[in-house]
Amino acid sequence: MTKAVYFFDSYAIIEIIKGNKNYEKYTNSIILTTKLNLFEVFYSLLRYLNEKEYNTFLDRYIKFTVDFDKEIIKEAAKLKLQNKKLSMTDCIGYCLANKWGIKFLTGDREFEGLENVEFVK
Repeated sequence: MTKAVYFFDSYAIIEIIKGNKNYEKYTNSIILTTKLNLFEVFYSLLRYLNEKEYNTFLDRYIKFTVDFDKEIIKEAAKLKLQNKKLSMTDCIGYCLANKWGIKFLTGDREFEGLENVEFVK
């Protein structure tokens, strides 16, 4: 059986770390994300975890990061211009997911109802 592939935005990663039951089925998926997303999650964790715990997180997730090129930068900037409520990081992730034909996994309300989004609260 082939594993599903998702682009995990920061929201999805944080919900998995928090143990949100609605995200359990995604924990066996292939995870793709960017270093920008990891920055957002890491920043959030600094307030709640000790140094060993947040370093363990970073070591675990860094291997799932992917890079983006200038075409994604251009697409993401256009998306951000159209919807100022979206973060730069989310725009980049959403455009990457679309480019690769995979679902953008998030619970951010700004993405609810958008094409190619797996919206989970």
